[in-house]
Amino acid sequence: MAAADPAFGGPDLCRLTACAAVDLLRRRQVSPAELIDASLARIAQTSPAINATVTLCADRARAASQAVDASSPLAGLPIGVKDLTPVAGVRTTWGSPALADFVPEASDPLVLRLEAQGGIVIGKTNTPEMGAGANTFNPVFGMTRNPWDTRMNAAGSSGGAAAGLAAGEVWLSTGSDVGGSLRTPASFCGIVGLRPTPGRVISGNGHDGFNLFSVEGPMARTVEDCALFLDAMAGWDASSPISFPAPETGFLETCRADTGAIRIAFSPDLGGLAPVEPEMAAILADALRRMQAPDVDVTEETPDVTGLSETFRTFRGLGMWTGFRATPKRVSDAYKATLKQNIAEGGRLTVDQIADAQRNRSRLYETMQRFLTRFDVLACPISGIGPLPVEIEYPPSVAGVASRDYIDWLSFAFLATTCGLPALSLPVGRDARGLPVGLQLIGPPRGEARLLQVARRLEQAAGFPRTPIDPVVTHTA
Repeated sequence: MAAADPAFGGPDLCRLTACAAVDLLRRRQVSPAELIDASLARIAQTSPAINATVTLCADRARAASQAVDASSPLAGLPIGVKDLTPVAGVRTTWGSPALADFVPEASDPLVLRLEAQGGIVIGKTNTPEMGAGANTFNPVFGMTRNPWDTRMNAAGSSGGAAAGLAAGEVWLSTGSDVGGSLRTPASFCGIVGLRPTPGRVISGNGHDGFNLFSVEGPMARTVEDCALFLDAMAGWDASSPISFPAPETGFLETCRADTGAIRIAFSPDLGGLAPVEPEMAAILADALRRMQAPDVDVTEETPDVTGLSETFRTFRGLGMWTGFRATPKRVSDAYKATLKQNIAEGGRLTVDQIADAQRNRSRLYETMQRFLTRFDVLACPISGIGPLPVEIEYPPSVAGVASRDYIDWLSFAFLATTCGLPALSLPVGRDARGLPVGLQLIGPPRGEARLLQVARRLEQAAGFPRTPIDPVVTHTA
């Protein structure tokens, strides 16, 4: 490691993994009320430094704890929910000033499922306005800071979730992902984030229920905890037209099973898809070298991803235009400039552009499906650069190459999204500043079980600390 691991001075219960906390809950050696109190105490300790959990619902959580079933999958574990996901009776803003006082009467289907599985919502985590952007700030709650160095950003759009997990505010937190919104914050904050297959986790996309790009997924401090959370999230629900049943064998059980031989394809930059800073490239290459073993083969090989960037941009733009058309004008009129620009680009798409994107998406999927019959996972960067100062919305350049807009630097996230493949961010090291670096692992179609199994084995080899940290406060108020 480049620097000493930060200390943790929060409640001892907050130091536990989610799996350990759930085990104690099931054996009634700790109560949901005790975990709620520990979570609230830790949020009070860390919020002034990182601003991760921006809305609390303590009374609602305590009321829910009275009826929780200790034998349920989450057994009364407090969780964070991203502020793009409605929770009944709890302020839900989407980071938009036009929705700053909105309190929904009904919860998102995912929240209903998690509560039925024994999860207790403790609060809402910060996000950029409407989830657009990879730096978490908005006019309602301000900016979320990186616990490893509070001068730096926590990425986005699930930055509040990632920062809160890293600081031990909760044991599990929901995230969502289109262009790396779950994976990039996980990398920047040193936690695990999984973008699942579209339909694996139900989502209340509402006006766009057939959208295959936007998914919700689990975020945690360990791979096992991520698998536990995915078990609670996964399954068919009639409210989601793309959902499908969970596997008969749970993800946590499979995750813990023997991996057998592992085949990894490593692509340092996806064939020049996007630039990578030299230090980032060196950290990832060193991590892959450390992961090699007699039963772990790492081969440098890159699939053909021709046309990926424009294909992704076309579908993202189409989704943004669809959402814009379903949004009240009083809300969209208040959007930030970069969001308005993206929506306008979506509105200018032609039928031919959409048709070309459909054809290339099919070709990319076929390429990846064949590629991942020879390898268990494709390993590649999550981004070509590490955390930036919180005041910078996106990097103006990476490795000397200018960024054309605020999503250009996220190009490594586009492949899994475009092809509908599961992808995981695994912390594997720290840069010279002491800030975390994540490795992206992309699995085969509907291959979350094997992906998690491989990730757990690689997690053990990476040796990244899996306990929460005290925020390293380096900024001045």
